Order: sequence, then C-alpha cells, then structure tokens
Amino acid sequence: MRGNTFGKMISITSFGESHGVGIGVVVDGVPSGLDFSLENLTAELRKRAPGQVAGTTARKEDDIPEVLSGVFDGKTLGTPIAVLIRNTNQRSKDYDKIKTDYRPGHADETTMAKFGIRDHRGGGRSSGRETIARVIGGYFAGLLIPEVKVKGFITKLGPFVHESIPENLDADFSPYHFPITKKNKEIRDYLLDLKKNGESRGGNASIVIRGARPGLGEPAFDKLKADFAKGLMSIGAVVAFSFGLGTKMADMEGSDVSKDRAHFGGIEGGISNGEDILLNVTFKPTSTVGEKAKEGRHDPCIIPRAIPVVEAMVKLVLADHLLRQRAYEN
Repeated sequence: MRGNTFGKMISITSFGESHGVGIGVVVDGVPSGLDFSLENLTAELRKRAPGQVAGTTARKEDDIPEVLSGVFDGKTLGTPIAVLIRNTNQRSKDYDKIKTDYRPGHADETTMAKFGIRDHRGGGRSSGRETIARVIGGYFAGLLIPEVKVKGFITKLGPFVHESIPENLDADFSPYHFPITKKNKEIRDYLLDLKKNGESRGGNASIVIRGARPGLGEPAFDKLKADFAKGLMSIGAVVAFSFGLGTKMADMEGSDVSKDRAHFGGIEGGISNGEDILLNVTFKPTSTVGEKAKEGRHDPCIIPRAIPVVEAMVKLVLADHLLRQRAYEN
C-alpha cells in the first residue's frame, strides 16, 4: 500500500488503523534546533480529538502523544520525528453490521476491490482517525512558520451560513469553528438532532492565511494552489477545493475580476503574492446514516473536528514551499 507520505522538503508518513494498536506518523525534514513543546502538541491534538464536543462522535480518546524519536531536551534534532498515539477506547462490535454492508461514499467497497481485504473496524486506514498524523505534522510544520497565521472556519453547516472573512483571526471560534459564536447552542442542538435521527450533513469551510511571504510555489506542476488542493483533497470527507473567488469566476467578466487583486486569493501564476491567501473546501455528509448511525459512535457532521486537520495540511504545504524557497536563495 503506497500513498501514505505527503510532502517533499518536509514530509509526513502516517501509519495505523482506527481500531488497531494506535495511529502514528514519521515527520521528516524538520530542521534541528526548533523549540518543541509536548504541551502545545497535545493541545493541537485535543482540538480534533473525539468526545470533546456535543453533537459529534461519542468515542472518547485522550490522544496523548508519545514522541519516540527526533526530539531531545526540548529541541528538534533534525532527524526523523516519530510520534505514536495509542487507541484506548475502541468498540469494534459497533462496526459488525457494516462488515459486509458497504456504505455509499465510504471506502468500504473500494478498499475490498483494491486489496481483497479490509479492516472494517472504524474504517481502518480510511477512518477520520488517520488525520491524527496530519495534525502532528502540522504542529511541526508550524514551528517553521511562526509568523504565519492560518485560520480555518465554517462558512456553511446546514442552516448556518457566514461567508465573510472574520476581522479578527485570533478570535476563538471553538468548539464548532463557526465565526458567529453566539450560534453555538443552536449548532449543538442541530447536530444532536441529526444524530438522534440518524442523519448527517456536509458543508463548507474556508481558510485564511495571513503573513505568508511572496514567492512560495513553483510555476509548473508544483504550484502552491496545486499542492494546497492535493493536501486538502486528501482529507477523506473533502469533495471540492477552490481559492480566491473560486467557482464564482465562472459568472464574471475579466474586467470585473481584475478590479481587485484579492479576487485571486493571494496566489497568482501558482505563486504566493504576499497578500492574504483564501482557500475554500466542501465536505460531504458523513457516510454512516440511519440505524447504523444511531447505534454506533459517528459524527453527524465531520467539519467541527476537521478544521484543525485542514489547518494542519495548509501548514505542511506552506512549510514545504518555504524550505524550497530557502534552497533557491541559498
């Protein structure tokens, strides 16, 4: 099985299954001498951990990271960093009913077609739990770009819509990552109602990047937009990606688009121009619905727990291209 590694100058290789011993990652290419904080890494993991937010999965995992290599005395060594998260609250019997009953939109049937065998417990490698590796990688990537602000937020979740960019990117939108935090109780009730009825919902999210230097990205196949697209589309529930005005450009004339450089979302010719970068993603509804959703521990909407994953993938892409640019300049 290939395709478990992402990145070139800084890369992550993830391993493990949802109901196996644990989920882990090897992060390679992190320079030496960077300050490491186990407390901060744990805090990042807690943002996506299950069992933290009402209306999401009831699975409770502490997600305590075990750093196996690559860090010593609070500093990165420049060697591969291996981190393991042990699974402690599996209820594999919840998945017995989908052992041979494939969920549309999930990787159940396609995994069988590809490998002839699959771990049906929690989705195996196709579980959202795999994204732990991405959050860990994003933490280490963030050490390379401390001056860059990456903020993800929900723009549409059912009846809740907020399409404008928040003025304060330092604001805390937890636990649901919706900019209008006074709606949190309504969102909680909405998600609980979905869960009660065995229903699920998708939605949209945006990511604003502030402080990224100009010149990131290559002019051909490794355009910054292309790597953002690959990183974000590799998240299981993401079904669409755009940047800047995105699909809205299909209904506009060039003279109108060109009036404002911000319409291009901070990327021109595949290279960052130093302005704020705006990315947009669409999530599909969770595949487990009906009685299976009522009986198991599933998210009726994955987006609240996916925002930290989205931010992590963006940081990995930015750090990768920053190291590439440094190589040019040196």
